Amino acid sequence: MRAFIIAGEPSGDKLGAALMEGLQTLVPEVKFDGIGGARMGEVGLQSRFPMEEISIMGILEILSQYSHLKRRISETADAIIADKPDVLITIDLPEFSLRVAKLVKEKSQIRCVHYVAPTVWAWRAGRAVKMARHIDQVLALFPFEPPYMKAAGMRCDFVGHPVVTDMQASETEAQEFRVEHGIGDAPLALVLPGSRRGEVGRLAPIFGQVLEPVLQTTPDLRVVIPTAAPVEHLVCEAVKDWPCDPLVIRSEDKAQKRAAFKAADVALAASGTVSLELAAAGTPMVIAYDMNWLSRQIIGRMLKVDTVTLVNLVSDTRAVPEFIGAECVPERIAEGLLQVMNDGANQNETMRVTMQRLGQGGDAPGLRAAQAVLDGLSDHQTLN
Repeated sequence: MRAFIIAGEPSGDKLGAALMEGLQTLVPEVKFDGIGGARMGEVGLQSRFPMEEISIMGILEILSQYSHLKRRISETADAIIADKPDVLITIDLPEFSLRVAKLVKEKSQIRCVHYVAPTVWAWRAGRAVKMARHIDQVLALFPFEPPYMKAAGMRCDFVGHPVVTDMQASETEAQEFRVEHGIGDAPLALVLPGSRRGEVGRLAPIFGQVLEPVLQTTPDLRVVIPTAAPVEHLVCEAVKDWPCDPLVIRSEDKAQKRAAFKAADVALAASGTVSLELAAAGTPMVIAYDMNWLSRQIIGRMLKVDTVTLVNLVSDTRAVPEFIGAECVPERIAEGLLQVMNDGANQNETMRVTMQRLGQGGDAPGLRAAQAVLDGLSDHQTLN
């Protein structure tokens, strides 16, 4: 079996690596080609080019890099068509991945699987119908997504979210972290301003301003900032002007990051998958996010849900306060952060339910995803 896999972001790289491991378990002779990052490389993928070249988010950002993206899309599709793999698996990053799949389907019958369902339940519902023209199967991270995909004419399998298998720090490790860094019993806040350059550029100044009134109320508050590799330098520069002396955890120090998540009393984080990581660690949170003016206007008019926080959506609650777009201002976020610091236990049940609904306790999502891909191929071959 030969599989061509495309990922363009750290989260997709993580999904791709787990899926590749699952396929290797079920089909030991499987061969891989495609685009991915370090994690997929560790499992055996030699990426055709650095995945960072296609990791672009936001309307203006995509437009500014359009010529380069278009060239990479064409090159990738041509390589797939020439190679004729048994399956093309695209992981998230629809602006790139789905354009590749469209070109592949126009010139071949290669089965196309897309991993991570588009958020049609949140905005732009018509995307599912458009996807169905060139995507045969979708692997969904969330249990409420399959009906939307099936209604558009695609096979869709809920395979669970990889966060449920992430390693978590123990209480002992969390306590050792506090001792090592001289935190003791002081209140500890995680601050997570994003993993993309644009996010850090917009959110880090706002998050720094949030801390000013919080520190006035809680002067012994300690702040920890785990960084992501693509933005580590930006974060270090951004926090120099903050009204505290935050502890910055380098991206390669995974054990320290896990311990910090477990040790923290509260977190202020950008919207995204990190809310699920916090829930897995049992860390109460506040979510905030903003984008450039044009993206905010367009997306704001299309949004169909009253929350974008994944923990709220999966648990079907609104337990996690969020401050999005025009609401993403320091004063309001600070009020929310202080409220959660004083009563974070209110989120405990919400976080437990979230993990249970995402597949905690079952087969690993990567293995479930691999089995779903094989089942789809088998059913397709039987029908033909």
